[in-house]
Amino acid sequence: MKILVLGGNGQLGRCLRDHLDNTTYEVIYTSREQINITNFEETKNKVVGIAPHLIINTAAYTAVDKAEENAEIANLVNNLAVNNIAQICSSLDIWLVHVSTDYVFDGLSEIPYKENDITNPQGVYGMTKLKGELAIQNSSCKHTIIRTSWVFSEYGNNFVKTMLRIGADRDELQIVEDQFGSPTYAQDIARSIVEIVPQLNLQNTSGLYHYCGDRSCSWYTFATKIFEQAKAHNLRTPSVINPIETNAYSTNAKRPSFSVLDCSKIESEFGVRVSDWYGGLSQVICKI
Repeated sequence: MKILVLGGNGQLGRCLRDHLDNTTYEVIYTSREQINITNFEETKNKVVGIAPHLIINTAAYTAVDKAEENAEIANLVNNLAVNNIAQICSSLDIWLVHVSTDYVFDGLSEIPYKENDITNPQGVYGMTKLKGELAIQNSSCKHTIIRTSWVFSEYGNNFVKTMLRIGADRDELQIVEDQFGSPTYAQDIARSIVEIVPQLNLQNTSGLYHYCGDRSCSWYTFATKIFEQAKAHNLRTPSVINPIETNAYSTNAKRPSFSVLDCSKIESEFGVRVSDWYGGLSQVICKI
């Protein structure tokens, strides 16, 4: 099987490389410079030339706050380009695995969101990602869409690396305590995708799935766990971490106050394990 990974230099793309390189698949990883998904004709020509059996799309505009000021670009990457990829997959009769986000929900639920719950994104990022999902679902391509949340790893920019960086420079931090989600280790997402791939043709049914960490928490609690492990590895940590409410921390984009995902569907249908984010956190800190 030949697999094309779009966004191969991103956080999840690099984690996929760590796992797919241990398989017998022929895998092509492309960066934005190699395949710019916002150039529709170029993307089609290059995909046709590669002729993969499966595309894994990890390319996205993920700057949540900047998306509010760059809505056109966010929509181009997260929606219009995704629609183009779906149409290509449909015409070539190949599978598309696409990664989406918990930010498609408004955060008003008090129980973990299931795949069929009503979506109501509160910002440009979530809206454009939802439009991308709908574009795939409205196409005739065979697809698996995986929504995930609070992704971190040893690669790229993410909350864990930000906390370790600023925690080493400051003695006191203020972290939001009234937004709840499930941290997810990107290596676990990659592992699960690799486990799902051989089952796709057997299942032969398109679907939408949730995949995230095994325990929910607030950003404040997540930060305390990060510094707890950092301290155990003799890294410098702040002396004081103050919990604050969302309204005390101004951001361009409104974030859901609760975006915990119910992962029972993907566990049941594919037999994958949800992310052990606390264990993943330890691995990240060991590698930094």
